[in-house]
Amino acid sequence: MLAKIWKKICILILIVACLFNIVTKFVGKVSFNAEALSSAKYIHDEYLSEQKSENIIK
Repeated sequence: MLAKIWKKICILILIVACLFNIVTKFVGKVSFNAEALSSAKYIHDEYLSEQKSENIIK
């Protein structure tokens, strides 16, 4: 019985996996503004820590 319908089962699993992948990408997408602000904050924090370490060495 399974030998006759294995292609249909595999295609159904493939379709479900593709739909799940697409939906998770839409739902979990981070906005560009949030990503840009996060990157800018990281760069600023790294710059400040670099400045502090240079002041300690001098």
